[in-house]
Amino acid sequence: MTILDQIIAHKQKEVEERKSLYPLKLLEQSIYFPGQPVSMKKYIQREDKTGIIAEFKRKSPSRGIINAHASVERTSIGYMQAGASALSILTDKEFFGGTSEDLITARKFNFCPIIRKDFTIDEYQIIEAKSIGADAILLIAAVLDANTIRQFTSLAHSLKMEVLLEVHDEEELKRNLEAGADLIGVNNRNLKTFEVSTAISKRLAPLIPSSVVKVSESGISSPDTIRELKTYGYQGFLMGENFMKHSRPEVAALDFMKQLA
Repeated sequence: MTILDQIIAHKQKEVEERKSLYPLKLLEQSIYFPGQPVSMKKYIQREDKTGIIAEFKRKSPSRGIINAHASVERTSIGYMQAGASALSILTDKEFFGGTSEDLITARKFNFCPIIRKDFTIDEYQIIEAKSIGADAILLIAAVLDANTIRQFTSLAHSLKMEVLLEVHDEEELKRNLEAGADLIGVNNRNLKTFEVSTAISKRLAPLIPSSVVKVSESGISSPDTIRELKTYGYQGFLMGENFMKHSRPEVAALDFMKQLA
């Protein structure tokens, strides 16, 4: 089994357990459920922001523990004050050390768009994302077939949330061009080898419709990389490890974003 297979197998068990603990009717009673989500697409396109989707994650399968002790409150507020366009909060516990409570905390202290970063395999998780205050969800083309992605996107849109669709190659992109995603993210990390290269973002850029916001994910460690990717039409840049590996991620983010000015 690949690491992705392991994650999905564990996620299926986790979702079934959460369904029994927190029925849909309970999720729909959340104080966040009736709220109007903030558009991540619009925030990324704002000229007074950097386009960076700053990510909070404690660990990853490829790197192990990245930062076990960072404060969600301090880091998320610091990210936004530094000039980030949006927040990405990992809520997968087993493989990334995140929780739904991390997103709830970030929501409590920030008015910006927040994407729930997790492995969405069930409609239940989309309702759950709304109930914890997420404005957008991630759908991964390597995990879901085209029909499921369309269905999940439709459900998210009915809840006024946006969808970031993550692709890794031309085939995944072409298969899902009609899915209706608001943003398309190209993951620069090869899921099989875990090697990282922005060459894939550059290669797929011309194939992504101009009506969709282009996001480059993973492996961005210098302002020059962002400047270069902008020439390919990218407006969003998902960054996590580069900030989280520092003891004060929000300070690292501020230093980085100052260099973009």
